[in-house]
Amino acid sequence: MPVTADTAQAALDAAWQRVPRSREAVARVGAFTRTRVERILSLVIAVGCAVLGAQGLLTALNTSSERPEWRSAMALTVFIPLGLMLLACVVGRFQRLLAAVFVVVYTAALVIWPVAAAGAPSSPEVEPWIFFLLNVATVASVLAFPLPWQVVCTAVIPVLWGLARLVQSGFDPRFAIPVVLDVSFALILGGILVALGWMLRSVATNVDTARAQAVASYAAAAAVDATEQERVAVGALMHDSVLAALLAVERAHTERERGLAVGMAREALTRLANAERDAGMGSEAPVDAETIAREIEVSTAELGHTLRVERTQIDGIRLPGVVARALALAAAQAIANAIQHADAAGLRVTVHGEHDPARVAVRVIDTGPGFDPDAVPADRLGIRASIHARVAAVGGRARVSSGADGTRVTLEWADTA
Repeated sequence: MPVTADTAQAALDAAWQRVPRSREAVARVGAFTRTRVERILSLVIAVGCAVLGAQGLLTALNTSSERPEWRSAMALTVFIPLGLMLLACVVGRFQRLLAAVFVVVYTAALVIWPVAAAGAPSSPEVEPWIFFLLNVATVASVLAFPLPWQVVCTAVIPVLWGLARLVQSGFDPRFAIPVVLDVSFALILGGILVALGWMLRSVATNVDTARAQAVASYAAAAAVDATEQERVAVGALMHDSVLAALLAVERAHTERERGLAVGMAREALTRLANAERDAGMGSEAPVDAETIAREIEVSTAELGHTLRVERTQIDGIRLPGVVARALALAAAQAIANAIQHADAAGLRVTVHGEHDPARVAVRVIDTGPGFDPDAVPADRLGIRASIHARVAAVGGRARVSSGADGTRVTLEWADTA
């Protein structure tokens, strides 16, 4: 049975639901996801830019680097986009857009600045306010642009500042060394910031990729497992229902037996039509172990054979309904095999219980000619699916031993909680 797209998608959704979502769980598994790294970067950048921006704003208020007619316009043009960018970083929305706007506005301000500052007093020892925002623009590019454009901004903006400073000073030789130092420091610091941003994002992306691959692998395995379980369950259901109906038909000699065979055939068709619903074999609600014995007796009667199940030490033992249903169905299959292949010779069934912890063992014994369990073909589901797989699905164990003196099928389940 192939893995369908719906099965794979359902398994993938279930796998993602198993990924921890709470803050504590995320901290245990690892917090380096791309979303969280972007959030951390925006907050750290906001703090650093706020410090440098405050320094630049105080300098702009206390000094006059530009001519009076340019001073207010230049400051408002630069500091308003900067303030909006900081607010967006704190809020966590539109930070990339506003960071890009600030980078563009600041670059344009650097180009215009020599004109705005022409004729204004300047000294190599006193930096204008626009200088303090140099690396603010560099780190804003880390927030706004892909890596290639980050590198371009990191290289171009400091060089553009150096040219603007030299043009504003009229290429005064006294400004040469300070400008070279300013540009060098800005390039080094900008390169470090770009490298840190790239490293953190790469780690986060790799972790996200590994996490997604792990979930996809789990989903693929879960889909295959679910498909196999469905195949086994449907195969076992077909085997149980159809075989029981055929046996009833074969043994029907009276009107009552024929009516019983018709009812069993109708039930088999109904169960096949509702195979998906019946695959779960019951609920987890606890039931008495007596339920197993009663269901076995009913199933045996439907096969046209009267049987009294022997009960020993089962009073007070309770087990999940799905477990009781699985044991009863597996025992019914063993009984059907005994009726079909051993003509029910010496057929005997016992349900034995033990307390603390709760244990239940169902034994189906006959004195027929026996068979070789290892010689059963792989496509025969009577033992492999209807007995072994069914009991194993609920955490139990099935053993089949057969020889010249008969066959013994033992079904065991123990409460390991």
